[in-house]
Amino acid sequence: MFLSSLLAIAAYFIGGPNNWQISIVIALVFSIGINFFAYWYSDRIALKMAGAREIPEGEYKDLHWIVEEQARLSGMPNPRVYIIENDSPNAFATGRNPNNAAVAATTGIIRLLNKQELASVMAHEMAHVGNRDTLIMTMAASIAGAIMAIAFIARFAMFFGGMSRGRQSGGSGLIPIVGLVVVAIVLPIAAVLVRLAISRAREYQADASGARLSKTPWVLADALEKLESAAKRQPMKVNEAVSHLFIVNPVSGKSMSRLFSSHPPMAERVKRLRKMGGL
Repeated sequence: MFLSSLLAIAAYFIGGPNNWQISIVIALVFSIGINFFAYWYSDRIALKMAGAREIPEGEYKDLHWIVEEQARLSGMPNPRVYIIENDSPNAFATGRNPNNAAVAATTGIIRLLNKQELASVMAHEMAHVGNRDTLIMTMAASIAGAIMAIAFIARFAMFFGGMSRGRQSGGSGLIPIVGLVVVAIVLPIAAVLVRLAISRAREYQADASGARLSKTPWVLADALEKLESAAKRQPMKVNEAVSHLFIVNPVSGKSMSRLFSSHPPMAERVKRLRKMGGL
């Protein structure tokens, strides 16, 4: 809702009181077109960027069994299972729906966690699939992308059309120019912050859903603490376009403001899980 409001404000300043609806339609069509492609092929894109390879059932048998068990408990079809040859422990799930889902785990997470902890991580990942987080984040990215497109237009308007619009309106031109500055600079930042906030909220939701599925929230809390500590010691070299998918920030070794982080603070995630007690 907030992203939609930002889009309406941006379109109003670009299109004016009479044409702002047209601006919204044009920006949304452009953004949805790009994000629809990303949504439809999100699993292939993410897995390729992460350097994951699909593994047959005879390879990493314990991982296959854990994933299949969590899928059974969640009432979803078995996802495809991928491995990432990387010592940094991490995992993620992707796919536009439960019938087209995939989970990927690094070799590092398999070595670091025991079976119960790894099962709790897979429960978290299956929760992402069951909660349709790929769809939700695609919708958020579509609206944010539309705002970015309008902001791009606004930057040109500031240089070529802002002053003339103000003179034609009979005013000083200050209000139109201020509006364009807001659209070009402030609103895109606000859109990114909102999208990241949604990403953090989905992580909290997946933690809670996964904990209820596994009925051992404290085990997931232990696993997250281990993963966070290991990720700080050995950050994962991965394309930042897919870093938000992982259960812990793979580049958490870098200094990052909470506002601009795709993951919630680990201390808060662990605190919430321990409060859930013995489900």
